[in-house]
Amino acid sequence: MLAMSKEQEESPLGRELRSLAGLRLKLAEPLARYTSMKIGGPADYFVDVEKQAALAAVLPLLRRHATPVCLLGNGSNVLVSDRGVRGAVLHLSGEFKKVVWHESGEFVRVTVGAAYAVTQLVREAARKGYAGLEFAEGIPGTVGGALVMNAGAYGAEFEKVVEQVEAVNPAGEAMVFFRDEMTFTYRDSHLPPGTVVTRVAMRLEKAEAAEVSSKLRELVGKRKSSQPSGFPNSGSMFRNPPGDFAGRLIEAAGLKGKRIGQAQIAERHGNFIVNLGSAKADHVRQLMDAARSEVQRQFGVDLIPEVKLLGEWDEN
Repeated sequence: MLAMSKEQEESPLGRELRSLAGLRLKLAEPLARYTSMKIGGPADYFVDVEKQAALAAVLPLLRRHATPVCLLGNGSNVLVSDRGVRGAVLHLSGEFKKVVWHESGEFVRVTVGAAYAVTQLVREAARKGYAGLEFAEGIPGTVGGALVMNAGAYGAEFEKVVEQVEAVNPAGEAMVFFRDEMTFTYRDSHLPPGTVVTRVAMRLEKAEAAEVSSKLRELVGKRKSSQPSGFPNSGSMFRNPPGDFAGRLIEAAGLKGKRIGQAQIAERHGNFIVNLGSAKADHVRQLMDAARSEVQRQFGVDLIPEVKLLGEWDEN
């Protein structure tokens, strides 16, 4: 591993990355510390991007070197292979964690960096008496990740509040998408491939802070009563099929509590897989495969994964 890191550092790509201002480079960086499942092998190049100019420079640089790129936010909707990720993993920080609130009459426009935590934004809005984001309480990812996958809960999704999206394309060019130019569907915002979201502008409504906070507490209680706690997890593993719930189907298939190694289908909610301590990514994937196979066999429903598999995997 050390020899590989030295080779990467002395490579033309490694030298060019080191020369860019506004980012921090780590070689052979273990990704388990960056994922909510606490699982994941090393990234060849882990690039922590702190400034817009650095992002605009690093994307075309990586493309010029034909280096695979993936973006990692809070790591809450991914499963990273134990063998790690080849190429570059980009992680936004610094100025991508800024938020600006602007009141206009009965409405509020919040412009927030893609690396800002969704839960933090939701709770800050509630304290200020701004309504519209309560549904997102408990979504563990970043604003950018939530926008890309059109995250949602309790019957609402991010498309409900989005006004404008700022981004950078693989050539390093700044882009702006207005709401009426975007197409949202269940768990997808259909942005062009390779687009990196940098900021999202949302429209909220003024309300009584006590009223918004009360609704938030209600949803927190509902989430805590139905979702597992105490063990690392990646949130919902599968999308809900039309007219049904993935968790209900997995439970009905008799799989709640099923365990492989230190990975377990949660006893409280069938659509969660928890890390009991030292789970391996391969074991989590085996549980996912078992859930898909049994639900298909018993009910004829094909469960579509909601989590993204990152890195090197054996072919099934």
